[in-house]
Amino acid sequence: MPLLKPVTLETSRLALRPLQPEDASSLFVIWSDPLAMQYFSIVPMTAVADAHARVERRIAEAAGSDSIAFTLTLRATGEVLGDISLFHVDEQCRRAEIGFSLQRRHWGHGYMSEAAGRLIDHAFDEFGLRRIEADIDPRNQSSANLLERLGFTREGLLRERGVVGGEVSDSALYGLLKTDRRK
Repeated sequence: MPLLKPVTLETSRLALRPLQPEDASSLFVIWSDPLAMQYFSIVPMTAVADAHARVERRIAEAAGSDSIAFTLTLRATGEVLGDISLFHVDEQCRRAEIGFSLQRRHWGHGYMSEAAGRLIDHAFDEFGLRRIEADIDPRNQSSANLLERLGFTREGLLRERGVVGGEVSDSALYGLLKTDRRK
């Protein structure tokens, strides 16, 4: 039986539903925005076809149960705000990585904090994970602040680990244990 099962999660303002092919155009708004993609390891997209291909890849990966991808929508209108996912799932160790993106016009409204908190609780309570990790560019202070608000601890720095926007970048590693979340 797969560890991660497709599900729709809700908060007071949001719905997190499984990623669907028709979400590609809305997510292209994020994935083509140079500021929103500033700290991602992929360059901003220039064609909506690239977004369709990325969504198809992520849906296929989720079918293999080593990841699960959600589209983040406003419950009141159904508007797509962004995406959030668990990936690199290690079933034996009961851990996964978390990643997220949000349309820039929705930054600063607490949406990602609300969505990530809901997904994290579900991952610990229903998927049976005991650890969630995040790997971010250490210059991405907004993501670092979000992770710390959610209870993550910065556990390390890997120097010159990746390439972001064409330049060599470090990786800041964060971790959250189920026992940390309950404190």
